[in-house]
Amino acid sequence: MFRLWGKEFKDNRMLRDTVICDDSDETRTHKIFNALEAICYEFDLSKPIWLDATVEEFTRHSKARFYQDNFVDSIDFDYLEIQVIEE
Repeated sequence: MFRLWGKEFKDNRMLRDTVICDDSDETRTHKIFNALEAICYEFDLSKPIWLDATVEEFTRHSKARFYQDNFVDSIDFDYLEIQVIEE
């Protein structure tokens, strides 16, 4: 089972979080994108843009942070963090 944990932070405090589970037969990349889309839907956010630094961080640690630079719309928190917790 694939699980992705999404967390929203402001002033070093977690505002809200959710875990998205995916049992489909899709590739890991598709599971990540689908889970991120589900997190954004649940948190009522626009989908963030994957910058080169974000991709590198996620590849290295299975964890990434999306800051204001990653969003087209204005956000009212410091960053959105996603982390793979089970594959």
